[in-house]
Amino acid sequence: MVASLDKKKYRVENGVFAVEGTKAVRDTWDYFSCRMIIATKQWYDSFGHSGHLGKIMFASKAQLERMSHFSTASDVIAIYDLPQYEINPSEIREGLTIALDNIQDPGNLGTIIRIADWFGIKNIVCSDTTVDGFNHKVVQATMGAISRVKVHYVDLEDFLSQDWGVPVYGTYLDGENIYQSTLSPSGIVVMGNEGKGISPVLADCISHRLLIPSYPPGVPTSESLNVGVATAITIGEFRRRSFIK
Repeated sequence: MVASLDKKKYRVENGVFAVEGTKAVRDTWDYFSCRMIIATKQWYDSFGHSGHLGKIMFASKAQLERMSHFSTASDVIAIYDLPQYEINPSEIREGLTIALDNIQDPGNLGTIIRIADWFGIKNIVCSDTTVDGFNHKVVQATMGAISRVKVHYVDLEDFLSQDWGVPVYGTYLDGENIYQSTLSPSGIVVMGNEGKGISPVLADCISHRLLIPSYPPGVPTSESLNVGVATAITIGEFRRRSFIK
C-alpha cells in the first residue's frame, strides 16, 4: 500500500499520504494524525519516542527501499491521515491569500507553500487542475511548511468571483509596475501556469494587474520568471510595504 501512495488515486482512496526522511517526518508529526511510522530499528533508537510505540512498524533498509517514492530511500516513512480543510472566510478577508491557477510542477508548488509559510500566509487556494499538494515531491519540497499552510482545491473562477471584500491581484506582462502600485495588506494574489500564465477565463476576476519589471528597462532579458520566483518577489513586496511607516 505504501508504494502506491505516489498516485493521487490511492492517496484519496486510502485517505492518507506519505512523508519520507528524518527532517520531513520530525517537522510534520506534531501537525497531522499519524497512522503509522515505518522505520529501521536504528532510526527509532536515535529519533523515536514513547509516543510512537503503538504506531511504529520496523522494517529493514531493503524493505524501505521497496516502499520509497524516491531514488534514495530514507530510514523512515510516516503515513498520515489526509487533512480535511475548510476555507475560513474571515482569513480570506483579513489577510493575504495565494491563488494558484493550473500549477503543474510539484517542485514549484512545494516552493510556493514554503514561501507562504515564510511570509505568514495561511491559505493557498488552487484550481482543481493544480498538482496535488500531498504529492510526495510537493511535500518534500515544502521542507515542513505543509504543516502550517492549508492548501485548498476549488473551482477557481467561482472562488474569485465571490465578493470577498478584498482586491484580487494577478501577475501579467502588461500589468502595472508592482513597485509603483498601491498594494493592500489584505487581498488575493493569483499566480498562473508555468507556461501559459493566468487563464483568460479568470481575467474578469482580476481587479489589479501587476508587473514585475525587468532591470534595467528596455534591455533584452529572459522571457519570464519561474512561478516560484515570481511568487516570492510578489509576496515579498506586499510584506515589505507593511514595514513602511
